[in-house]
Amino acid sequence: MTTNTPTTQTARVPPPNKHQLALMIWLAVFPTPTVLNLTIGTRLKDVATVPRTFVLATIAVPIVIYGVMPHLHRARARLLRRG
Repeated sequence: MTTNTPTTQTARVPPPNKHQLALMIWLAVFPTPTVLNLTIGTRLKDVATVPRTFVLATIAVPIVIYGVMPHLHRARARLLRRG
């Protein structure tokens, strides 16, 4: 049986506070729709605002949640462990 001592176990990083989480969400959310608008916005230019927003949000939310946020959480953890 092995014991988990601080020297053998990676130090756990606490979850982000609300201000850190707000910044992380902003860093993930702002560029995603911007890039989507630049890439597929011309194809949706004739679509009404609500359906256009629905399409963009349907694409953006999974990108942010499954693609961008995990990278931001890992980057935050690395920064906190370094400091």
